Amino acid sequence: MTESTDLKKSPLHERHVALGAKFAEFGGWEMPLEYSGVVAEHTAVRTSVGVFDVSHLGKATVKGLGAAAYVNACLTNDLGKIAPGQAQYTLCCNERGGVVDDLIAYLHADDDVFLIPNAANTAEVVRLLQADAPDGVEVANVHDDYAILAVQGANSDEVVSAIGLPTGHDTLHPLNYMAFATADFGGTPVVVCRTGYTGERGYELVVPNAAAVAVFDALLTAGEQYGIVPAGLGARDTLRTEMGYPLHGQDISPDITPVQARSGWAVGWKKDHFWGDSALRAEKEQGPARILRGLRAAGRGIPRPHMTVLDQSGTTLGEVTSGTFSPTLKKGVALALLDAAVKEGDQVTVDIRGRQEIFDVIKPPFVTVHVR
Repeated sequence: MTESTDLKKSPLHERHVALGAKFAEFGGWEMPLEYSGVVAEHTAVRTSVGVFDVSHLGKATVKGLGAAAYVNACLTNDLGKIAPGQAQYTLCCNERGGVVDDLIAYLHADDDVFLIPNAANTAEVVRLLQADAPDGVEVANVHDDYAILAVQGANSDEVVSAIGLPTGHDTLHPLNYMAFATADFGGTPVVVCRTGYTGERGYELVVPNAAAVAVFDALLTAGEQYGIVPAGLGARDTLRTEMGYPLHGQDISPDITPVQARSGWAVGWKKDHFWGDSALRAEKEQGPARILRGLRAAGRGIPRPHMTVLDQSGTTLGEVTSGTFSPTLKKGVALALLDAAVKEGDQVTVDIRGRQEIFDVIKPPFVTVHVR
């Protein structure tokens, strides 16, 4: 692991130290892995509310005449399907159709798009967009200018409302799923988007660095009555795996396409062009050789990435891309890239340190979705 002095730190780093966080390297950043324990933090989000510091996530702006049209011609999803004030999950693909990154695009206006890539991929996404940008469109990396806080769980509305920010519970202008609004917090503009990476109702707050500590403290204070906990990237990983949400570098990558990852819903197939479109259209028409499937343990096996998946006769079918113990189900769950012949309802085995554990092939999510 890189020495911590070489890693970037969140503007909330000292708060995390004071809260007793254990840290880990993630995408070149030193971020909280856990505070009170992964299972406790996971359970708090599933039953009440938790707050994550995800400031390692990237931030980039694309501005100028035709900015939205330019982004739409590059990234996979159809930005034309949403209106200003809405956000969209999309993909940046290479010419082979592999996923350079998955990201969220915030459409502020036709000439103003804000992007949230993954931490390690931000520089490359910005580089690619800058390289092809037409005259008048400026792409800027603002990774270090903002913190991002994710408030997730059934009581997220109450907590976010309590500090004066918009939510889905607002009477006059309720914030719908994947919509965002800019609000004032103590004289600082904060962008609030109703989204997240946990499968629970929640919000992500894009906060200028100077106000990050004040917003974080206010959230913890407002959430005390609901049992709010600070949650780390360990719980974020178990929560997203229970939902079957892909992690870049594992379930999607420059060598794993959205067709293989069953993320074709995030591709604007009717658009004239986007990066990697020729390869993706050809793969979609022909059918992928491998597909990302969900696996749920029939017994006590706990799958981990890169473990081999086999059929009942011992023939290799693929490998686990993400695997963990599900605190909600109390059993092992996984995402695995498998031969396309494997179907939902089949049973396979996973080689777990020499033991052949049986798993059912199912369609994620593994738990009930509560994002609405």
